[in-house]
Amino acid sequence: MVDIAQARNDLEALLTDTVRISRTAGQPVLDPATGEPGETPTSVVYEGAGAVLSSHGQIVVAQILGFDWLSEGAAWYRLVTPTAAPVAMPGDLVEVITEGADGRTGRIWLAEDATEASTVEICRTTRLTERITFASSAI
Repeated sequence: MVDIAQARNDLEALLTDTVRISRTAGQPVLDPATGEPGETPTSVVYEGAGAVLSSHGQIVVAQILGFDWLSEGAAWYRLVTPTAAPVAMPGDLVEVITEGADGRTGRIWLAEDATEASTVEICRTTRLTERITFASSAI
């Protein structure tokens, strides 16, 4: 039998990144000189402990915890936040603000679906798609 409270504490101890979840909060303002739309205004709905895991990272966390907590249908990237964090909605922007390990700072993802929920929650998980903001290597 799994001790849910202990599993939640163990998992939350691994959430060493600071993540920001932002939501669209209006329409972009047109630049009168160029006629191009400016940045879309957003509001921050969460900033705190979390992790963005690739499929490989999800497997490693499952091995550390001793059980598979995400099943085999893992998306390429997943946001993991404590159960106290608000639910991420489709289209929300997810950004790693500070990180404990490799080069994710500044990368932005889009939440694909509403945060997954279950009868027994150890954490919040949200499937993500990486948002490509520029593609200089493709030019």
